[in-house]
Amino acid sequence: MTQQEQLRLDADVLVIGGGPAGAWAAWSAASNGAKVVVADKGFLGSSGATAPGGTNLLYLPPDRERREAAVRKRMAGGGYLSEPDWIHRVLDQVYESLQLVESWGYPFRRDENGIPQRDHLQGPEYMRLMRRAVIRAGATILDQSPALELLADEHGVGGARGVNRLDGREWEVRANAVVLATGGCAFLSKGLGCNVLTGEGYLMAAELGAELSGMEFSRQYAPSAAFGTNTRGRLLNWATLSAEDGTILHSEGPRPHDFLPRMLSRGPVYAIMDKADTEQKRAILRRSHAIFFLPLDRAGIDPFTQRFPLTLRYEGTVRGTGGLRLTGDDCRTSVAGLYAAGDAASREKVTGGQSGGGAFNASWAISSGTWSGKGAAAYALAQGKPASERRLRPAGGAGVKPEAASGSGGEGGAALDSRSVIEAVQREMFPLDINYFRSEPVLRQSLERLDRLWPVVRDGLPAAGAAERVRAREAAALVAVARWIYNAALVRKETRGMHALLEYNEANPAMQSRLLVWGLERIVTRFESGLAGSPASAASAESVGLEVSSGNNRAGRLKEVTLP
Repeated sequence: MTQQEQLRLDADVLVIGGGPAGAWAAWSAASNGAKVVVADKGFLGSSGATAPGGTNLLYLPPDRERREAAVRKRMAGGGYLSEPDWIHRVLDQVYESLQLVESWGYPFRRDENGIPQRDHLQGPEYMRLMRRAVIRAGATILDQSPALELLADEHGVGGARGVNRLDGREWEVRANAVVLATGGCAFLSKGLGCNVLTGEGYLMAAELGAELSGMEFSRQYAPSAAFGTNTRGRLLNWATLSAEDGTILHSEGPRPHDFLPRMLSRGPVYAIMDKADTEQKRAILRRSHAIFFLPLDRAGIDPFTQRFPLTLRYEGTVRGTGGLRLTGDDCRTSVAGLYAAGDAASREKVTGGQSGGGAFNASWAISSGTWSGKGAAAYALAQGKPASERRLRPAGGAGVKPEAASGSGGEGGAALDSRSVIEAVQREMFPLDINYFRSEPVLRQSLERLDRLWPVVRDGLPAAGAAERVRAREAAALVAVARWIYNAALVRKETRGMHALLEYNEANPAMQSRLLVWGLERIVTRFESGLAGSPASAASAESVGLEVSSGNNRAGRLKEVTLP
């Protein structure tokens, strides 16, 4: 492709990802004086997990007693891996930001006294408003423009390169700071809004030596109708569950967290929302979460009077809690100039080892987006020269290189393309008996198969055209994320938060610490020291056949990265 055909832009801050975290980061960076470009894989305002649905929020008035109670509850539920100061920071930021959202025109519902109820946002209206806010702040938006690789030099990150999915034109943005707001990784499991969330942000950062944290806390599945993609399953609290032959499995009271996985591992499960036994209740439910009913209505099923089959869709690190390790209050990573926000960042400082799904993740997106945008702007504007004057090189590897090995190297010597690689990863990540009911021998066997896929994506996949180039990068990211998840899961030999190993069914006090993982060819892990109240150290971890870091901090060690 000639230089004339390539889109080339210069900025202070590049935000990669256009969900709520990316939108807040772009608005925040622009509001702090930076020239901002946003590159989104889809259309900023309608793509991602938030846009098609609604979400609750951690909106608490500045009432010290109520906030302290919320913090204590989260600390216990998350296995004491979160930090009270960070939870309070989120509560403060959300309270401030939602008043700003209302001033922009969001129509919050009001109670009988006319007081706005700022604890819930409808995704379509919210993200449409955020797109307008980003544009008003002066940011440039590149829609349908997934990033394929970062640009970097010996001083740190300096922008990114990608491709427009619609016209195939390559783009390059040079910027002294980059915010990764690419979301988590749901492994193309067909959850509503999640098929753009395939882990490339993690991979791009890891190629520059960044660490991840909390990847073992990814044992998260969400219910949906078997024929649908909507994983907003809260309304199933109004349902009676039954087996295929009609036997009632559960009808009254709260269901245990692992109830549906256990039942589905034995056979089909059906739901009927018969607890909404009046027209008034049914109307309220439809108004509160209309999107839940769309696939059912299209299938001609009345969920209040007819049974419908259920399934579980794997949500990985989207409703899990792992992501890039943050090394500062401004959401910087261990790579100079690189920041992370939303599900691209580890949420352990706020959620611990518990799922951040719903209110916590939505509130984290607002807060981390605001902080990372401000931090990235300050960093970029403090640099001595613009990124356009730096000698930057592309940092991408697996899935970006031209076809080098024709996709060879699969099991049995068979050639593999991106689709085959993705399906192979899904066979390791989706089954409940591998990833939900975790055990050491099963995880090790799965990891061996995943490790054999890495040379396939590292050496090259067939990628002719923009769509296939994007899919090749997604395939590489899925392999990388799966390997990080299972390596971390094998090292954490305990049950804590949402992580569990069959052989270790209790929490180990020596492992009350966050677990870091990094590397591509060789995966390395170590427990992070310094967590308040934690006696854990690197010696607590067993290598499981891998090297465990001696505890040296890798922050800023970009010089160890070899760029292609």
